[in-house]
Amino acid sequence: MTPPAQDKPLLGILWMLGTTVCFAAVNVIVHYLGADVPAAQTSFIRFAWGVVFVAPALWSFTRTRYSGRVWALFGLRGALQAIAVLLWFFAMARTPIADVTAIGYLNPIVVSLGGALLLGEGFAWRRGLAVVAALLGALIILRPGVREILPGHVAQLGAALFFGAAYLVAKRLTGFASATAIVANMTLIVTLCLAPFAIAVWQPIGLTEVLWLGATAAFATFAHYCMTRAFQCAPVSVTQPVVFLQLVWASSAGWVIFDEAVDPFVMLGGALIIAAVTYLSWREAQIKRRAARAARA
Repeated sequence: MTPPAQDKPLLGILWMLGTTVCFAAVNVIVHYLGADVPAAQTSFIRFAWGVVFVAPALWSFTRTRYSGRVWALFGLRGALQAIAVLLWFFAMARTPIADVTAIGYLNPIVVSLGGALLLGEGFAWRRGLAVVAALLGALIILRPGVREILPGHVAQLGAALFFGAAYLVAKRLTGFASATAIVANMTLIVTLCLAPFAIAVWQPIGLTEVLWLGATAAFATFAHYCMTRAFQCAPVSVTQPVVFLQLVWASSAGWVIFDEAVDPFVMLGGALIIAAVTYLSWREAQIKRRAARAARA
């Protein structure tokens, strides 16, 4: 008998493990390429590769008609994502890889706050405590006044904010377009948004760097596929803790490949943020289950 939906926890964990490995590979490649090439240029090339990957989907949507409101949401999501990507590339090229990875865990916290404040999802005291715990984790990572706050740290905080905002817009779009359409259009619009910034700072780049950036697009695409499969196999509350392993991979790569010391405070702060995000995911799943039972009653 075929197992019911989301009743394959081990398989879900394995798919999420693949997600962390793929995203860690993206981080390592971008960190390896460094700051020699402007962030606008590297991010543009990465998404240009992405357009190649989603081209068949884009072609199939040429006959799809959307309202002006939906196109406005597509444009807003793409613009927010472009800013986030630009900030992320800047941070990853100039800041310890573990720091950027750990701060990136704040994205779901931004989404949670935005959902409560902008989408009317409510803000119970438990959600407030989880948000406070996540922010405390960010303070442990940054330790202002104790360690130097690099421009990359600030950029990654901005990236978390804009990634979260872009996700909120994408959440609204799910009521009007398929997931494939949302991803494909996002990829194209982000590329178009980044193009003028890339042209303004363009400098010669070798084929090797272009191919490495193509690899980041491939790894990122497969990471999102693995994540989708993980969500199909098991609840987010089961798979979310596995995300912490991405910080383990990033810290290990930073130590072995880039000679960056492992910072226990970054690991602690990242663990605290992941714990908060996992709790929020578990609470959301509980609320949805109760609502479903009430609807059936």
